Amino acid sequence: MSPQQGPAMIEADGLSKYYGGFAAIENVSFKVYQGEVVAFLGPNGAGKSTTMKLLTGYLAPSAGVARIAGHNMATDRLAGAARLGYLPENGPLYPDMTPRSLLEFFADARGMSPIRKRQRIQAVVELCALGSVIGKPISKLSRGYRQRVGMAQVLLHEPDVLILDEPTAGLDPNQIHDVRETIRKLGQDKTILLSTHILQEVEAMASRVLFIDEGRLVFDGPVSELTRGGKALDQSFRELTSAARS
Repeated sequence: MSPQQGPAMIEADGLSKYYGGFAAIENVSFKVYQGEVVAFLGPNGAGKSTTMKLLTGYLAPSAGVARIAGHNMATDRLAGAARLGYLPENGPLYPDMTPRSLLEFFADARGMSPIRKRQRIQAVVELCALGSVIGKPISKLSRGYRQRVGMAQVLLHEPDVLILDEPTAGLDPNQIHDVRETIRKLGQDKTILLSTHILQEVEAMASRVLFIDEGRLVFDGPVSELTRGGKALDQSFRELTSAARS
């Protein structure tokens, strides 16, 4: 889907976050449109996680506005959160629970009816391939399965917008493949902003790249622009980082 064919579902409008005299991010602006899968890149400490926390309403901005599906996340967070699924890096799970009990807990917390709760749990268990571990304690699951449980919890209420922070961090190649396939499926009808350090994931899943360095957005364009002329993505990564610091 071309960006012009759908509404902006994720908006950063002049977002800044200051801690005393330190600017974690400064004047960051971009839009992610309905049906897009956009990769959010940058070196460690560049401001990716801070930006995502501002977009989701977990942090209040020092300046600017974050919107999800048109809802200001500072003044209308509950309405925005109803449209949003957020998977933070190393997202918290309750290790003594099973995937089933965790999903039931979050379904009840969201006020789902018994019928809808049963339908949605069945749907996310199937989508995230959790059937073989649904009754095992989360503490006993591999990191890959714990990541799938986190993804299932994020998808439980059928959000239109997904913000995923390093969803494949620490996974082995087989687990990475499984998570990529899940994200590809979700990208068919959802809007996704995906933070990653793994450049192969950008080409595999995203059509567009946002690049942040030292708290400022330094690139917003198609993946093809970063690989033009046979250039490798890691070369573009280094060039953008050094350009921002020169």
